[in-house]
Formats: sequence, structure tokens, C-alpha cells
Amino acid sequence: MRILITNDDGIYSPGIAALAKVASRFGEVRIVAPDVEQSSMGHAVTHSRPLSYKKSPVNFEGLEAYRVNGTPADCVALGTHLWATTDVVLSGINMGPNLGNSMWHSGTLAAAKQAVLLGIKGIAFSTPV
Repeated sequence: MRILITNDDGIYSPGIAALAKVASRFGEVRIVAPDVEQSSMGHAVTHSRPLSYKKSPVNFEGLEAYRVNGTPADCVALGTHLWATTDVVLSGINMGPNLGNSMWHSGTLAAAKQAVLLGIKGIAFSTPV
């Protein structure tokens, strides 16, 4: 199984490292995440400037990882473009709950929704801080 992982807390978040570690037990993992925190971005997509991506300086125990100058939804769109066969997108682990009305502006949930819009299964993970 090919698993694409992203988040809205950024490539340096401990939540994404924890999720990647567990997910790597179930398949081939690639990480494509924002280069800076993108919390509360909702389903924003970048169209006013070019997106770029670079190999991540973070060591994810040998997993392929990239940082993107965009939103979580951008990361899913780019990640699935670079990795044509993606079976599931996992988003998180968000540092904070996404409950009630906060789900409407959650970048974590938007990344999972972007996967579904592209015809790929998407799951978002959040935890109370």
C-alpha cells in the first residue's frame, strides 16, 4: 500500500513523525508537508504564485519526505501528482482537537478532503494538546 502523509502543523511537527512511524508498518510511506505551520487554512489552495518543494531536512528514519511552500491541500495535490499511485492519504497528527465548528477551518481535515476529491481515501488524525 502507498501512503501519503501530510499535516497542517508543518514538516517539523512531532505529530507527523509519529504518524509516519506507525504508517510505515503498513506500506510504503512518502511525506509531503508544508514547510511552515499552516493551521486554520481550511481548504485554501495556492494559485497566486508557483509552488515549490524540496527534500526535507528532517530525518524520518529513511522515509522519503518533502517540504512544500503551500497549504495542506496543495501538499496532497502535489504529492499525488508526484506519486501517481497513492492508496490513502493520512493527515496529522494535528496538535489540537478538530471538534465542532473548528472542523470548517482545519487544514488537517482539508488535506483528507482534498484526497477524497481526487478519488483517494483520506483520513485525518487530531489529538488534544
